[in-house]
Formats: sequence, structure tokens, C-alpha cells
Amino acid sequence: MHAYRTHHCAALDASTVGDTVRLSGWVHRKRDHGGVLFIDLRDHYGITQIVADSDSAALPVLEQIRVESVVTIDGTVKARTESTVNPNLPTGAIEVFARGATVLSAADELPMPVAGEQEYPEDIRLRYRFLDLRRETLHANIVRRTRIISDMRRRMEGAGFTEYSTPILTASSPEGARDFLVPSRIHPGKFYALPQAPQQYKQLLMVAGFDRYFQIAPCFRDEDPRADRLPGEFYQLDLEMSFVTQEEVWETMEPVIGGIFEAFADGRAVTPSGEFPRIPYDEAILKYGSDKPDLRNPLLITDVSSHFTQSGFGLFERIVGSGGVVRAIPAPGTADKSRKFFDEMNEWARAEGHAGLGYVTRKGGEFGGPIAKNHGTEGMEALYAALDLGPDDGLFFAAGKAPQAAKLAGLARNRIAEQLGLVEEGAFRLCWIVDFPFYEWDEEEKKVEFAHNPFSMPQGGMEALEGADPLSIKAYQYDLVCNGYEIASGSIRNQHPDLMVKAFELVGLSKADVEERFGGLYRAFQYGAPPHGGMAAGVDRIVMLLCGAQNLREVTLFPMNQRAEDLLMGAPSQAGLKQLRELSIRSTAEQPKATAPNAEKTVHPAAG
Repeated sequence: MHAYRTHHCAALDASTVGDTVRLSGWVHRKRDHGGVLFIDLRDHYGITQIVADSDSAALPVLEQIRVESVVTIDGTVKARTESTVNPNLPTGAIEVFARGATVLSAADELPMPVAGEQEYPEDIRLRYRFLDLRRETLHANIVRRTRIISDMRRRMEGAGFTEYSTPILTASSPEGARDFLVPSRIHPGKFYALPQAPQQYKQLLMVAGFDRYFQIAPCFRDEDPRADRLPGEFYQLDLEMSFVTQEEVWETMEPVIGGIFEAFADGRAVTPSGEFPRIPYDEAILKYGSDKPDLRNPLLITDVSSHFTQSGFGLFERIVGSGGVVRAIPAPGTADKSRKFFDEMNEWARAEGHAGLGYVTRKGGEFGGPIAKNHGTEGMEALYAALDLGPDDGLFFAAGKAPQAAKLAGLARNRIAEQLGLVEEGAFRLCWIVDFPFYEWDEEEKKVEFAHNPFSMPQGGMEALEGADPLSIKAYQYDLVCNGYEIASGSIRNQHPDLMVKAFELVGLSKADVEERFGGLYRAFQYGAPPHGGMAAGVDRIVMLLCGAQNLREVTLFPMNQRAEDLLMGAPSQAGLKQLRELSIRSTAEQPKATAPNAEKTVHPAAG
């Protein structure tokens, strides 16, 4: 017999009744029923109920141990009585009568519970992540993550892609965030950067003739905490294709991404491959108030500025007259809602940092509220007719400068739909957002900057870069969105060296700057670069959606906290003076006091 187990804890069923078995695992729960002890024994695969009574030599051993101790059980498989069968457990028709027990590792008193799914402080969960990972939902999420990634690889290979590994130690790249820098010991004063993305390398692979590349790529960004991204590192399904248009990228990747969602949807509806809507960026901002629209929400935003150019409601008239906009968000079927519902929406908008959210109520065709009173019944009826609203539909307004009004309208659209129960349940609704702006205005720096990927191809090419208003230029840039989350981003790339230089000149970089910062890519484009494009899909976000989790930490093995600290391993930590000297670095942070009698007290003169 094997030293530890003949079966795992989900393998036994009615067909094994009478068998002598050996199981090993963790003591999940203990229930003492007065001389009869029941233990749920857990391993990676599942749970088996163990029974010990006064006739069992295992009873004295099992009575003394704490939950989460690791034990080996020798025993006999018995059928449960009909009244004690557990239909929710794969092994619920049997139990194992323990004839012997060996403690392999005794557990101390637990700092947090493992059995059950109760909430527990995050700092404790992360400090004792090895215990947290034993909990059923988190453990299942991690297993599901692995299966999803395996499915990604299979589908990508089926679509003709080959996986290639790109370097981790590389040069700095402008991906929109700070780099993590790694000092070079053998090149004092110089640093490698951890890749924010394999962007330049995958383009170089296309220039090198590899045609279709993919990689489950680790990416590193020294960003401030964000709710939708883990601090420090994340993973993406990175890919690139040669000799393609953006339409071919979409047609290739819809079956891959859509297929992954369908495979792990567990009965939830998924937008069919080949039917992902393609929504221009400007239309998305207008209709949804966001370039990450949740299409489960049926509400649409409408620009109603023209209705208020001459209005008795002076505030909106002044906003429109000064170049602002008025956006309307319907609130269907709200005749039964009290004034409190509308006032609370206005208060919510103010709490979000906006001036407020105007509204009109309507019940049985009668309008209510200050806006309706001042705008007039005739004006309101014309507005409602234009929006195809009914006699019992309310209406909210976001007014101001276009970007701020769009943002508030988008947030209000989501909140209204949630409050009214309009969001489609149990569905994944995917769409492409296309035709992104190539440039944007940086208000802080008072200059034009790249809106997204600087290596994208501008629509109109050199003619647009030389003759058009930079802020009017669109890019062959696209995002894939699901349920309000951006899950992928990509573009057709700019593979012409002169076009590349011109694009960077418009943000203030010279040809010399381009050659210095992106020399490898710039040189490569001068030796025959095929038209190419691709995208990168966020593995963590896709897994989070498919697991129904609300936080990326619930689908990640060993995440950091929101302060970018690994509480389990104690990272980041201070380096010793010897390490710093070897790297020719002097730290400006206060160092811990030396405790060793011969601790080095000086830094190498060349440091710094």
C-alpha cells in the first residue's frame, strides 16, 4: 500500500464500499457526537467524511488534533444510511470508518478560518495566503484560472499561432506607466527595466518573419493602486500577426475570446463569435458615456443640447450657449418612484464630485420638477417625443463641458440601470470599441500626447500627420470590452520609419530621440517590415469575470495589497549595504541600524 494514500478525497463512491483504503489530507471540520467523531478530510480534489468511535484505534489520535492538521487515515469504506446521504458532495454516499490515524503535521491555532466563506480582514488573508488558498472558493478560482489559460493556449495554437518567450530584462518603454528598474551590477549606473508589455519585441518578431506570435506574458508596471489592476504585475494574452488588417485581427480573435467565454460560462449567455458589435469611440462616449460600455444595460444617453438653446430653464441655456452640452439619460417606468429616488440620484452625483444631476419626473403624462416647470410642457413633450419616452418615464440630465457631462452621464446610466433592475443577469456581452483618437491634449503639460499605444498606425498616414489637426486624427486602435471592463487592447502598427518619426515629432520628440529610445524597432523598420497588428487581452480580468469574482485578488495566487506590499514574503524589503555597494547604488532612504558587530558602515565611494 502507498505510504500516504490509495485514493484522493473525491475518488470514493458506492462502488468502493467494503474496500480498505488509505487517505491523506487536512482536517477540514470536526464534529463530536458524544463518543462518535466525524471528520471532513480535505485534499486538493475534494472531501471525504471520516468516522471514528470507541471501537477505533484512531479515535484518541483524532480527538486531540486541531483542524487543518495533516493526517493519514487507514480505514474501510462504508455506505451511509439513506437519511445521512449528502447529495451535494461527490463522496456523499459513503464514509470511511477509521481504523488507524497518523498525524503527519499538527496545526497550531489558526489566525483565520479555512472552513466556510466568511469575510475576513484582507491584511490577515494576504499575510496567511497559504491558508487563504485552502478556502473552497479561492482554491477553485485558482484551478479555474489554470484551466482558462490552458484553453487560451489550445485555441491560439488552433488558430495558427506559435508561443514565443520574450525577454524579462529589457530597456525602458513608454507604455504609459513607470517602469520597474533593475540595477546592473556589471554596468554601474545603468538599469534594465522589467517589461510593461512585450510590445517592441513582438513587433520585432513580425519583422523577423515569424508571422503569428502569442505568449501568456507577465507584465510589470510601477503604477499607483487601481481597482481594476493588481499592483506591480499582471498577465496578458499577448499576440501579433503579419499581413493583416484590423478586421482580420477581429475575425481571428472573436472565436478565440468568445470561445473561452463560452467554454467557462456555465450556462450564462455569451455574445456569439462573429457578432461582437463594433462601436466607434466617439459613439461610445456619446451613447454610453464611456469607452468601456456595459451592454447588459439597455439605457442609452442622448445629446439634447439643441432642445435647450432657447429655454425657460436658464442654467441649461447658458451652458449650451457657452459651448457646453446637455446629455439625457432615461429612467423608464419610474412613475411609482417617489421624489426621494430622484433627489438621492442628485445627491449621489454631488458625492461623485459633480455639480449635480438634473431630473424630470413624469406620471400619467404629467411632468414634474423644476426643469420641466421652467422648460415648459410643450418643450418637454417635444423632448420626450424625440427620445421616444412614455408617459411614466423619468429623465435625468448631465450638463457642462462635454468630457465632464459624458463622464457623469455614463456613471448615472450605470447607477440608474442598477437601481431599476434593468441590467441583464447571467450574461457576458462583448463588443469592440474602434477608431480611437491617436492623440489627446494633456491639460497639465499643455501639449499633445499619444492617447493610447504610440506604435499604432494613424488613419490617413503621413498626409494626416502633416496636414490635419492632431486631435482630429484617429488610430487603427481597438479595445475589446465585456460587461463594462476593457479586457483587451490592440492596434495595427506603424511600420514605416519616417511615419514613426513624424508621429513622435508631434508630441515633442525628435528623430534623434526616436533613434535613442526605440533604436531596435526603428532600425528594424528600415530593413523590410510587413504590415502587422495584434492585441493583448488581460488574463486576470477575463478570469475574474468568468469566476464571478469582484476583485482581482480572488483569482490570483499571491497578490500584493493596495500599497504594493507582499505581506506574506515581506516585499519590498531594504537591501543590505553590501548588496547596494555591489550595484553601485546609494539609498536615500533611512537604513535599519546594524546589529552585527562587523556590519559594514560605509558605502563604496563609487556608489551613487
